[in-house]
Amino acid sequence: MVARGGHGRLSAPAPRPLSEDKGTAVQGSDMGREVGRVRFTERDHMLFRSRLTECLSALGKVITDSDFGTGPPTLGAELEFSLIEPDGRPAPVNAAVREASQDDRLTLEVARFNLEANLTPVSARGRPFTALAAQASQTLADIAAPASHPRAVVAIPIGTLPTLTPADLTARALTHLPRYQALERAWARRRPSPFVLPLGERDALRAESVAVQGAACSWQVHLTVAPDLFHRAFNAAQLATGPVLAAAGNSPLPLGRPGWQEARIPVYEHGFGDRVAPGSGIRRPRVGFGRGWMRGGPLTAFEEAVQRYDVLLPESSSGNHDAPGCWPALEELRLHLSTVWWWNRPVYDPLGHLRIEFRALPSGPTPLDMAANAAFLIGLTLFLTADGRDVAADLPFAYAKENFYRAAREGLGSSLWWPSPGAAPREHGAAALIEELLPRAREGLALLSVDAEEADALLDLMHHRVVTGRTGAWWQQRTREALRRPGPSDTRQSERRRDVAELAELTVHYARLAAGATPVHTWQLPALPPWSQR
Repeated sequence: MVARGGHGRLSAPAPRPLSEDKGTAVQGSDMGREVGRVRFTERDHMLFRSRLTECLSALGKVITDSDFGTGPPTLGAELEFSLIEPDGRPAPVNAAVREASQDDRLTLEVARFNLEANLTPVSARGRPFTALAAQASQTLADIAAPASHPRAVVAIPIGTLPTLTPADLTARALTHLPRYQALERAWARRRPSPFVLPLGERDALRAESVAVQGAACSWQVHLTVAPDLFHRAFNAAQLATGPVLAAAGNSPLPLGRPGWQEARIPVYEHGFGDRVAPGSGIRRPRVGFGRGWMRGGPLTAFEEAVQRYDVLLPESSSGNHDAPGCWPALEELRLHLSTVWWWNRPVYDPLGHLRIEFRALPSGPTPLDMAANAAFLIGLTLFLTADGRDVAADLPFAYAKENFYRAAREGLGSSLWWPSPGAAPREHGAAALIEELLPRAREGLALLSVDAEEADALLDLMHHRVVTGRTGAWWQQRTREALRRPGPSDTRQSERRRDVAELAELTVHYARLAAGATPVHTWQLPALPPWSQR
């Protein structure tokens, strides 16, 4: 245990928080921004590119303004989740459920059985993670089937829904919004179809639509950061993501097949990643961990996104980037960044701040588990940013990137690189490393003036999850084994029917436990039937 930090402003020589108190900023979500059209011309692309250049010039002026990004730090989150029928199968009714809910925070996701809740941002001081968890809990509880639908619909926070089948992820599953239809058209021009979607070490699906992203639901956390601290905080977030992801796995059964602990990661990278045809050019994946540490301030990250990636949604605005009396909207830049899906992403908000969007954490299993994941990730990021530290000097970027994919593949069983003061980086078992890092995350949360009791409770939850090894992925894998029924395997069809029934039962068990709100490390496995007793 570490000593609990104070709750007031920190004085020298202690490191300052990531944003200073000069006003209040409220986060807005623009990463899934809607567009009004599906088809665009070459002239649209040329105009949009010109506007992007103007946006970068305007952003360079904004982030050097002494009044920009000076509000107190805030936290926000976006919760993606699936809708299921009582039998565990996906329910493709997101538009009807959103309309019936009358909740303006709900937005339609790419597949018709997904929704996203844009939670109301909160002050980072006090009990922010409890506040976000309470919003998530209420949102999930409030989801109900529209009156016209004959069966109840359940909202389930899970990285990858086990009951999905290839038929659920075709173009027919695409949500009927111009944004998603336009993305579908853009990808049809950029990669062969069908494309290979990896599901496990030796299993893959031939997919044809961006609707495959319905198999990847995330818990995306946002932290506002002052411009002059941004590059160090962003690098710290990159390093912190690996060990936190190792303890957060919740997507081990993509389309019912055994996969990585976080199979959502390769599903997402292949489902939204560019796959250029042979001989047509250099592959520049739009989803990934990045190419290197951030150097030279936040503007460099936005410039990279503009210079390296072609435009998918060239819908230009008529706004004035130099409008007096307010921060410019930079609508083209924000729209373009919404189509570059880095696992940690910089966000410009015209409300007056920059923020880091942490995109790697999975949805679920419960709001309490998600709050603990967020607290560990934010706390560790802040600790690694303290005292003017830049982790880019401590560890080669290739090691941080390797950590990310090892953690996604093997979870708590992975081996991760970590800086070693005065010596070369060393490999550690993920579980042992996380135990060492939890007290440091407590220190980081104290710098943010998070209530000490909240920090202790959430990080202690992480401790118990790590020492028991019971992540959401562990529970799903063990439940899958427990529910496996013996029977004749005379045909592949009969075997598939059993698989479907077992995966549906697993999903119903999961949904019931998730609604109960107790953390995943306390979940019991289903009672073992006689044939599986050993």
